[in-house]
Amino acid sequence: MELVRPGAMATATVRPAAQRLRLLLSPLKSRICVPQAEPVATFGTAVTSAKVAVNGVHLHYQRVGEGEHAILLLPGMLGSGKTDFAPQLQSLNKKRFTLVAWDPRGYGYSRPPDRDFPRDFFERDAKDAVDLMKALQFKQVSLLGWSDGGITALIAAAKYPSYIRKMVIWGANAYVTEEDSRIYQGIRDVSKWSEKARKPLEALYGYDYLAKTCEDWVDGISQFKQLPEGNICRHLLPLVQCPTLIVHGEKDPLVPRFHADFLLQHVKGSRLHLMPEGKHNLHLRFADEFNRLVEDFLQ
Repeated sequence: MELVRPGAMATATVRPAAQRLRLLLSPLKSRICVPQAEPVATFGTAVTSAKVAVNGVHLHYQRVGEGEHAILLLPGMLGSGKTDFAPQLQSLNKKRFTLVAWDPRGYGYSRPPDRDFPRDFFERDAKDAVDLMKALQFKQVSLLGWSDGGITALIAAAKYPSYIRKMVIWGANAYVTEEDSRIYQGIRDVSKWSEKARKPLEALYGYDYLAKTCEDWVDGISQFKQLPEGNICRHLLPLVQCPTLIVHGEKDPLVPRFHADFLLQHVKGSRLHLMPEGKHNLHLRFADEFNRLVEDFLQ
């Protein structure tokens, strides 16, 4: 395991955008899990699903485990607990942890409403996430945030510091660059995705909703490029107080390494773990290694 701490970072070699675009659909193919029957967890604890009213919407979540340490798993764009975190729900320690994987409003089974992307959609998700866990009567929680879910986790940790114990994030960015914008445009048209990438989400959402929501997401995330320094949440990073582990796949075609380095520099006391063969979906492709890393960090 390689940990890079503030003041001791290696110089990154950033892969050209064109090369990442050629690789773009590779992680999309493998990040998506076709919905299956609910797995039976270790110690005989079954994954359960429910909805709860939060901030005017009914949020869907999956829950498993009986541990004192509550963990909220936050999915990425168009994601849900079932599609994005099956290996974590099945294999993370159920005696130590209680795992909750939520579907943000407009995603997965937290519909209606349809997903929309006002400028504050990440802040809205952060408030929904925290209020969901409070509605489930958890006194304090840790966060596992992937991609958009990592951004949401950063905002939640900054705005609700006393409520967040620890945080693990991967595939997240605090601002948007021109390079990022080119990457986003590369996934705008779902008809150009491979069938393997598109079909599971099409089965979940229907083609029209999938296509429209993907286009709307690209517009939604691109609006931050118009703000000073492309700011999403960089101004909030100094407010994060909880121990934070940043994980980065060195072959991630969607999120360049400089984003992980920026988070490391601006989240006080954070650590960076590099996975040399990891792509954007490192927690799925290398689930055993990732799960061990998470359990060690959260104990």
